[in-house]
Amino acid sequence: MLNKLFLPTLFLSILGLFYLNTAFAEGASPSMLADTCLGCHGPDGISEGPATPTISGMSELYIIGAMLAYKYDNDEDKVDEIIEADLDFEDVEFFARTSTVMNRIAKGYSEDEIKTLAKHFSEIPFKNANQPANAEQATVGSELHETHCEKCHENGGSSADDDAGVLAGQWVPYLEYTMADFASGDRDMPKKMKKQMEEAHASSGDEAIRDLIQFYASQK
Repeated sequence: MLNKLFLPTLFLSILGLFYLNTAFAEGASPSMLADTCLGCHGPDGISEGPATPTISGMSELYIIGAMLAYKYDNDEDKVDEIIEADLDFEDVEFFARTSTVMNRIAKGYSEDEIKTLAKHFSEIPFKNANQPANAEQATVGSELHETHCEKCHENGGSSADDDAGVLAGQWVPYLEYTMADFASGDRDMPKKMKKQMEEAHASSGDEAIRDLIQFYASQK
């Protein structure tokens, strides 16, 4: 049985596919293409939570990498072929990721439309989720971030310039689901991240991820 948390997301995603096909048939503008994303990711790509991330303010390369992985069902050879064939993709990195409906939605976009979407959302400012955080755990998480994560996720996890995704201000459940996917192997963990997460766990135990997530949740 589907988790009740995902049922509204699934319905809106199916509805989005209908509008996606309609928009393409009419020749869509960037905002029309983006409209298909808003049912799950919120107005302007700013998530109203809790299971989906805010995608506004992400870097173009990060969004492109995610969309290509979804579009080609994590087929690394195929994605590498696409990247090598397009100079606009030369700095895109492939990382496999799990999905519920994104693989079906992404198939509806061409590579050029993915570029358009990525540029559109990258130009909209990121807005942090309004959510509570455990101050004590966030303080510990801040120290862990500075030691293990800041090099790739600059400015406390709020920078998109490193093309590694914005962490600060994302919804706690989304971050928890994402880290569970990394732990299970459903989502590729970059080698640098794996090394740092192992070191964080060695120093702080099973609470390391919890404290890091509370630190990111505390960012306003």
